[in-house]
Amino acid sequence: GKQVNVRVDGQLIFNTSSHIVDAALAGLGIAYLPEEEFEPHLREGRLERVLEDWCPPFSGYYLYYPSRRQPSPAFTLVANALRKAG
Repeated sequence: GKQVNVRVDGQLIFNTSSHIVDAALAGLGIAYLPEEEFEPHLREGRLERVLEDWCPPFSGYYLYYPSRRQPSPAFTLVANALRKAG
């Protein structure tokens, strides 16, 4: 374990996760995304995991909302759909 400092110049900004995956596939840097975004590339060996010890397992999403008032029917539909998908 030797500490290495690397100066990085430049910055890439993307609007979609597919562009982030494309940049990683092109060798432009490290991508940090939910695993389902790049799992086929991992399986086929085009990408590899790095820094796994620093990436905790994803336990799922949380929905926070005020419970003191009557929710709208639209909100109830969304919340119920998320519960079923969870």
